[in-house]
Amino acid sequence: EQGHVYEADDASWVRTTAFGDDKDRVFTRGNGIYTYFAADAAYYLSKKDRGFGEKIYLLGADHHGYIGRLTAIAGAAGDNIDTDITVLIGQLVNLDGARLSKRAGNIIELDDLLEWLGSDALRYWLARYPADSPLALHGEKLRSRTNDNPVFYVQYAHARTCAVDRNAAAAGVERSSFEPSLLTHETEAELLGKLQQYPSVVSGAAELREPHRIARYLEELAADYHRWYDNCRVIPQGDEPVGDLHRTRLWLNDAAGQVIRNGLDLLGVSAPERL
Repeated sequence: EQGHVYEADDASWVRTTAFGDDKDRVFTRGNGIYTYFAADAAYYLSKKDRGFGEKIYLLGADHHGYIGRLTAIAGAAGDNIDTDITVLIGQLVNLDGARLSKRAGNIIELDDLLEWLGSDALRYWLARYPADSPLALHGEKLRSRTNDNPVFYVQYAHARTCAVDRNAAAAGVERSSFEPSLLTHETEAELLGKLQQYPSVVSGAAELREPHRIARYLEELAADYHRWYDNCRVIPQGDEPVGDLHRTRLWLNDAAGQVIRNGLDLLGVSAPERL
């Protein structure tokens, strides 16, 4: 309708050169078969029809040549190629040391990965790596319930905060007071400092489109929390009475759990209360 499609050489073409592409692209061949470019165009239009403003694409480094044609699709669709589309170039995906390649026929379907690893592990691992570094999927590690599995390590920290909360309630530790001056153990200073970084980590990740910053932060926070958990008691021992230190530490435990939960939610990963 906008005059960007024309017929030539027994094929339908899109005049993508009008939007900065190095050559026009074939949309359908003479036999009626749609090209890969047609699929790219349909995907873009689907994003637009679903109400997305800026469309963000993440391509492998071997698809650098697709940038021009994708931005041309945006222009042909009537969008602003400077603000309505962003193309990020990433590295290739390896699964247990083997490079995945569609052209080489060495691929694994996302549905199979989901069934094998689960959505939490897969989402976390995909978000954990910078776009410009190789994405290495280690299947058995992601399936394990050990500290070597980053997503389990973070989720376990959250589950611990929930266990502390339950045990504190059973022991009669209430949130009736908060005295930060009582938090003198070195692990408490480390944990407080890490919690304070959360807003800037999130804003930086959003501004730079680098979700891995949140994942790596959560791993550091989980490590600080586990160290604090091993050194500082929230629950009184034996005949020890409940004091302000216990109450204050319960608040700190709550804060750690809330931040871990918020961070995992941003990554689309669950925060189980029990593991």
